[in-house]
Amino acid sequence: MVKVAVLGASGAVGQEIIQTLEQRRFPCDELLLLASPRSAGKKIPFRGRLLEVKPVTAESFNGVQIGLFSAGGSVSAEWAPIAAKAGAIVVDNTSHFRMHDDVPLVVPEVNGDLLAQRPPKGIIANPNCSTIQMVHVLEPLHRAWGIKRIVVSTYQSTSGKGAQAMTEMEEQTSALLSGDDEVAPNQFPHQIAFNVIPHIDSFTDNGYTKEELKMMNETRKIMRAPKINVSATCVRVPVFRSHSEAVNVEFEKPVDVAEARRMLRATPNVEVVDDPSRNEYPLAIYAEGRDETFVGRIRKDISNPNGTGLDLWVVSDNLRKGAALNAVQIAEILLEKGIVKR
Repeated sequence: MVKVAVLGASGAVGQEIIQTLEQRRFPCDELLLLASPRSAGKKIPFRGRLLEVKPVTAESFNGVQIGLFSAGGSVSAEWAPIAAKAGAIVVDNTSHFRMHDDVPLVVPEVNGDLLAQRPPKGIIANPNCSTIQMVHVLEPLHRAWGIKRIVVSTYQSTSGKGAQAMTEMEEQTSALLSGDDEVAPNQFPHQIAFNVIPHIDSFTDNGYTKEELKMMNETRKIMRAPKINVSATCVRVPVFRSHSEAVNVEFEKPVDVAEARRMLRATPNVEVVDDPSRNEYPLAIYAEGRDETFVGRIRKDISNPNGTGLDLWVVSDNLRKGAALNAVQIAEILLEKGIVKR
C-alpha cells in the first residue's frame, strides 16, 4: 500500500501535482492533501472523488511513504524533516534544500541515477522550473561536446509566481482594456499586463537576482559540472503558463547542428520543433499542459569564430515539467527501483 501526501495541495503547483498523479495513474492507494490551516478545507477532485485539504500536523505523516511538497521554503524547512523522520521520502519543490550537499537535486532525464538509493536525509529537491527545462535539453549536448559557458535569458510566465499572480495579470489586462489609466501592482514590482519585467525574486549584492543565481548554481550541481560558467537574466512576461528561454552555449569542441538535432530528437521527453521555413518553433501556448520540453531555433552562433557556439530556444510548461511532472517522475522512479516499497 502506497500512501502519498501532497503539502501545498491548494496552490497552483499542488493542484497540478494532484492532476499529474491522476493522469499518469500513479499507483497510490491513499492520497492525503495537506496545507496550512488558512488554506485547509478546500475540496479537490481525484479519481472521481472529492478529497478535502487537511491542515498539516506532525501526525499527518504517519504511514506516508512519499511526500510531494510545494508550500513555500519556510514550510518545507519546518515540515520536510518531520515527514522524513516519520519515514517518508520528501520531494520538495521549493529552493530551501536545493544546494544542500546531502540533498540530491534531480531531473530524472539528466541525473536520475541519484535515485538508486534512499537519500541521506530522506529529502530530494526539485530544481527551479527554468533550470529543469534548460538542463533537460543541454545534457546530451554536454556529453557530446562539453559545455564551457551558458548565457540564458528567460521569458517566465506569471504562473511561476502562483495563482494570485495569474489573477493579477488577468485583472490588470481587463482593467486596461476597459479604459483604466493605471493599475496598482501587488504580486509584481510593476504592472505586468502589456509589460516585461527584468526582475524575478530579490536582487543580491552582485546585481543578479536570486532567481538568476538559482539557475547558475543548480545547473552546475545537476549536470555535475562545477566549472561551467553560467550567466542568466530572468524576465517576467505577461503569459499565463510556460517558460521560454533563449540559450547561448559555448562548447569545448566544434559543434555540428545536424548532430545536435539528432541527439535532441533521441532524448527522452524532448521534442524538436525546428522548421523556420514553415514558421515552426516552440511556443508557450503550445507547450501549455504538455509534458515535453520543446526545443527549436537550433543554429550555430555565428559570432563564435571557433565553431563552438550554439543558440537554442527552449520552451516548457513550468507547472508540468518545471514542477509537478518532475516531482511525480522522481516518485515513480523511487517505486520502480524499490526505494519505496509497495
